[in-house]
Amino acid sequence: MSNQEKEHIISHTVSKYGEKLMTFIKPKVRSAEDAEDILQEVWFQLSNLTNISDIVNISNWLFSVTRNKITDTYRKKKTKNLEDYTYEDDNETLIIKDILLMDSESTELKLFQEDIWQALLNALDELPEKQRLVYVENEFNNKTLQQIADDEGENIKTIISRKTYAVKHLRLKLKLLYEDLNND
Repeated sequence: MSNQEKEHIISHTVSKYGEKLMTFIKPKVRSAEDAEDILQEVWFQLSNLTNISDIVNISNWLFSVTRNKITDTYRKKKTKNLEDYTYEDDNETLIIKDILLMDSESTELKLFQEDIWQALLNALDELPEKQRLVYVENEFNNKTLQQIADDEGENIKTIISRKTYAVKHLRLKLKLLYEDLNND
């Protein structure tokens, strides 16, 4: 099978099964971000197969791999999501994600938000340009990975890999910030 045929199969599969798999995953995980990560891992596994054409029933294969990825997520110690990070003071506990999105006149809150946003932007700047583009288009501009692949003239496997590496890098950088904030 040629690379072009493989890319066509992957592209068609992502288009046909993306929403179905996401609908299958979401009720089984804690957050939409976890669901997106699992789906991305499924696409990554599909794109790394050398014998895609040997799969007799792609639907069964996809749902089986997805179930296994969900199980793996529960088994392994997961990197925390933004919703898992909190900031505690004497009066209350706030989720970091909520803090980032708060609209307040508090100078302290604005400085805190600026620190977090700056850390995110710095981490994004450290990424190779193509990884950064995929992450920004997918997370901030709400484009699907398939749309990004089409826009960039790249195969879906490449886009999935770029997103995976970007997410790992950003999680590491934001985890370091979280640890710094909690040690102060």
